[in-house]
Amino acid sequence: MLNFTRIRTQSRNCRSLPLAGKEGMDYSDPKKKGNAIGKVLVAAGLVTFCLVMMKQSPTFNTPTQFSHHEPGVTHVLVTGGAGYIGSHAALRLLKDSYRVTIVDNLSRGNLAAVKILQQLFPEPGRLQFIYADLGDGAAVNRIFSENAFDAVMHFAAVAYVGESTLDPLRYYHNITSNTLVVLKAMVLHGVHTLIYSSTCATYGEPEKMPITEETPQMPINPYGKAKKMAEDIILDLSKQKPALAVMILRYFNVIGSDPEGRLGEAPRPELREQGRISGACFDAARGIIPGLKVRGTDYKTPDGTCVRDYIDVTDLVDAHVKALEKAKPGKVGIYNVGTGKGRSVKEFVAACKKATGVDIKVEYLPRRPGDYAEVYSDPRKIRQELNWTARYTDLEESLRIAWRWQKVHRNGYGPVLAAAI
Repeated sequence: MLNFTRIRTQSRNCRSLPLAGKEGMDYSDPKKKGNAIGKVLVAAGLVTFCLVMMKQSPTFNTPTQFSHHEPGVTHVLVTGGAGYIGSHAALRLLKDSYRVTIVDNLSRGNLAAVKILQQLFPEPGRLQFIYADLGDGAAVNRIFSENAFDAVMHFAAVAYVGESTLDPLRYYHNITSNTLVVLKAMVLHGVHTLIYSSTCATYGEPEKMPITEETPQMPINPYGKAKKMAEDIILDLSKQKPALAVMILRYFNVIGSDPEGRLGEAPRPELREQGRISGACFDAARGIIPGLKVRGTDYKTPDGTCVRDYIDVTDLVDAHVKALEKAKPGKVGIYNVGTGKGRSVKEFVAACKKATGVDIKVEYLPRRPGDYAEVYSDPRKIRQELNWTARYTDLEESLRIAWRWQKVHRNGYGPVLAAAI
């Protein structure tokens, strides 16, 4: 059974009950006085019953394995753990015997992904899910007070460049402000290790390739700006709190899915227009959309389309786990997570056609606001310091693995299509 907790201030069945009565009640009348006393006793009995039932609940003020530190066990809070990257990270942590708490408001995540993880790791004390919004400071503080976290992997964020240009305030609130809420709770409750999921969008459009960790950060869209602001807050805090162990991972364009087919990418239907190119390719291959829209063919690149560094999600979560293992108090590590090789959008589409076996129709459109021409990483630092190297670097193979999941999950995490298995 899924260990599911929803943060609320009152029990749904035990909200305060108003005492019935009449204005101008004559308390000198013994019958009326008796009625009032009877109603008070009934109400008191109901409240007592509620309290008894709540105390019988296994989640009411009962210490659990999640609420105390245990020697040899690292308890990781994974924010946004119901999302595409967060769920894959949670899977890897659970496989490596970490204790995991997922916090997600499900605005972009999928509860079904969490249920799959629970089915894979049903043992008590392995995984719990808490439905909460990181923008709710009281809820976040309560989560930290009721759980003994050793580290935080902070993935939760809206993450579409185009959408950020249309709704910038949402991005600054969701990314920057919510990160501040998490940091305050960490400080208040003595959680000293943070693995922060950042982005190459903080670099903007550098003049020189490849991008190193020393490349100036000059983001050109609200998504990148919000992430950089969050990074700056984290860096300032680390100077004032020397006990903090911080790792900031700036990763590039994520593709792929779990090689064993347990998890995949399933964005909300209304976000398909803003989503990753891999999702759009698969939607076109399945006939969900009539074709693929490529935005921008006049960039200063070899074929005129954007060049990106595509990192497989399995490699990405491996980098996060290695960062967690190497995090040290008083140290801040900043790393680019990429393959070191740029691929154009046209190259990506060609690989997607081969992976799916479908001759996808392509429509070329004007540029999308906030996009940049060319971005790819120099991964030497992370290789030297964390002993991490991307292994899934065959673009077509990563897409083929993801396509297997997509074929049987036409409705995302909805019913599996038996005919396609």
